[in-house]
Parts: sequence; C-alpha cells; structure tokens
Amino acid sequence: MKGRNMTRWRDPAKDPRQAPKSNLITAEGVARLRGILDHLSRVKRPALSTKVGEAAALGDRSENADYTYNKKELNRVIARIRYLTKRLDELQVVDRLPVDTGKIFFGAFVSLENEEGEALELRIVGHDEIDTQKRWISIDSPMAKALLGKQVDDDVEVMTPNGEAFYTVVDIRYAPL
Repeated sequence: MKGRNMTRWRDPAKDPRQAPKSNLITAEGVARLRGILDHLSRVKRPALSTKVGEAAALGDRSENADYTYNKKELNRVIARIRYLTKRLDELQVVDRLPVDTGKIFFGAFVSLENEEGEALELRIVGHDEIDTQKRWISIDSPMAKALLGKQVDDDVEVMTPNGEAFYTVVDIRYAPL
C-alpha cells in the first residue's frame, strides 16, 4: 500500500532523527521562545478564535472556506502553544560562562579555517535556537560534537555528507552575559 504518508522504514536504533536532543538553551533563546509563546497566546489565538466565531455565525460550515481555514490555523496555533509550553518546562538555561573560556563549549562563537584558507564562523547553541543564516548550529550536530573541548590552533576532523572535512580553530569567544 503506497500513499503520500508512507515513508521508507528506518531502524529506530540507527536513525539519527530518533537520537535524544539536548535540553540546553541560551538565555536569549529562552527569552525568544517565551516571546513567541506570549504572542501566540495573547494575540494570535484570540484573533483566530474571533475569526472562527464570525465565520461559524455565517451558517453552513461544510462549504465555508473561511471557517475551515481559520479552524485549521487555530488548531495549529493551539498545538504550537502546547508544544512550547511543554518544551519550556524541559529546557535548561545556560546563563553563565564556562570556567575555561579558552575551550569550546555551549554558547561559543567559533572561527574556523579549512584547508583552502576559507573562514567559517559558527555558534554552538541548543536545538531550539538553530539558525542557518546566522550559522548557529545545534550542540547535537556532528560539527559541534567534533568542536567541543577544542582550543585555538587545534585541528578538527568532521564527517560531512561530502566526506571528511578538516578545520583549524582560529578563534573562540563567548557573548557577554
């Protein structure tokens, strides 16, 4: 039986998507998540509830596209609120610098250089803060795992989809608290 919801079977023991995610988050990351939760709870959900009520008052709901769309959107917002509420309870906020700021730990901004001399700037953050445009990577990623505990001028070997990549740590810094 094939369908759009059928996927390829993966062994859960070997599937990287099933690996437990760390519950670490920076102070600014938890503030951002709380802001999103507050906006969804105080602004978005009441507005959508009003729209659903107005659309329901128009009559036949089975052919009312406005009602159907807004009801789905409201359910999506409620699910997001539920997820964020649960997730914020699980998170552990890292709001202090490590004892040895000369090594790479959670929250570090890391400057790397590859074999061709190309520079790469990363920040190691929690799973909920990943931002590819800012080059913020999860502490659970292979790159972050390879970097943890390294110092300036250490060589790092990372397995990428294109094969092994080699980097040299050029600089390590932390955001002021």
